[in-house]
Amino acid sequence: MPVTKLSAASAAAALFACAAPALAAPDAALHDQALETLKKGISFRTVIPGDQVKPYAEYLRGLLLQAGFRPDDVEVRPVPEAGTAILIARYHGTDPAKKPIVIIDHMDVVEAKREDWTRDPFTPVVENGYIFGRGAVDDKFDVSIVVTVLGKLKREGWKPGRDVILALSGDEETRQQTARLFPKMFPNAEMVLNGDAGGGELAEDGRPVSYGIQASEKTYSDFAVTVTNPGGHSSRPNRTNAIYQLSADLTRLAAYRFPVMSNEITMASLKAAAPNAQGPAGEALRRYVANPKDEEAIDILSDDPDYVGQLRTTCVATMIEGGHATNALPQKVTANVNCRIFPGVPSESVRQQIIKVMADPGATVTRSADGAIDSPASPLRPDVMAAVSKAVHARFPGLPVVPVMSAGATDGMFTRAAGIPTYGVSGLFMKASDDFSHGLNERAPVAAIDGALAHWESLLRDLAK
Repeated sequence: MPVTKLSAASAAAALFACAAPALAAPDAALHDQALETLKKGISFRTVIPGDQVKPYAEYLRGLLLQAGFRPDDVEVRPVPEAGTAILIARYHGTDPAKKPIVIIDHMDVVEAKREDWTRDPFTPVVENGYIFGRGAVDDKFDVSIVVTVLGKLKREGWKPGRDVILALSGDEETRQQTARLFPKMFPNAEMVLNGDAGGGELAEDGRPVSYGIQASEKTYSDFAVTVTNPGGHSSRPNRTNAIYQLSADLTRLAAYRFPVMSNEITMASLKAAAPNAQGPAGEALRRYVANPKDEEAIDILSDDPDYVGQLRTTCVATMIEGGHATNALPQKVTANVNCRIFPGVPSESVRQQIIKVMADPGATVTRSADGAIDSPASPLRPDVMAAVSKAVHARFPGLPVVPVMSAGATDGMFTRAAGIPTYGVSGLFMKASDDFSHGLNERAPVAAIDGALAHWESLLRDLAK
């Protein structure tokens, strides 16, 4: 299938090209099945390091086998070097000449301590319209939805034109070693649909606001900035002090702003947000999309946390460690500088720019083993945009469907880096105030399940023809 890049304007026009089909009535039994799958999934403490990812994967494999998948088409593969496992399930299509669609999600979760939570984070609780537990959103919600939908389609005898492959990684929240395997396992994939990105936003009164399809993500990079010194007794201070030296270096970095950048994805996203944006930042946003060279508007947006990440590469000091005794001059001081790099910008060029900005021959800047790699943006394919719009508009006719760039990192970076178009298309709609991913008392709205089931089924029926 040819890949065609759309301009931001033509992409925006394509967003509303699909008429909204009638949405089927919710299937109560399917809803209950998805909810039970999510509840059971939360009960597996899939924190890395840990030993619960493989049992969770075996549980999901069992569900797929019950739905009719052949045993040799669903594999749980341990990945010893990562201390975890992956799950690969293949739904065979009718035309072997067609390239497969790969669905990616992850089974692991970030740590959660019982003493910090209101409820046990690994004992699922349904209360006041929410399901509580670690992973309720990130990422066991979409895992549960996708497994449920694939099972439904298998039981109904659906025959896609191309293979549909489910690939669940086991360490997305840490080193992401398992997702690195996917491009080699599926080098001929037509596209990747990522359930760990994208999704819909609801206003605080429950009204739908927009749906974001993630078509790019910034590169995550940690850099260690280190200053060393012979040190000495604190009673004999001199002009050379590693703490002061590194403080001056970080002050210079804090004052620096990387160049403003844009692509068709960020401009489409900002243009969609501009009409309803409030306050001085909203006015600045409207000025910026009208004239991307408006320096005053750029300055205002650059001071707003909601927009600065969409405009440029950002680097910020996040940790500092140094000194060895309270009564000694420091011999070594190291700061961690975390950067979120605009797609298409090599991380090495950012490291070199940090060195240039700090202008300190006595400081070393090295890339830490953060597990991330550079990845480009994915093209806004008309077939993907049409399928996502159709799925969204079945629930919410006319709702804006907007390409977005994620400031965070997902497993999609590896498939994008391998040249496979990758799109974040989660079926979850929720309010910003309900998003506690990685935080305390994570929860997902139970009412979101039915729409998410319909969303994924619509996508697969349209894109896997």
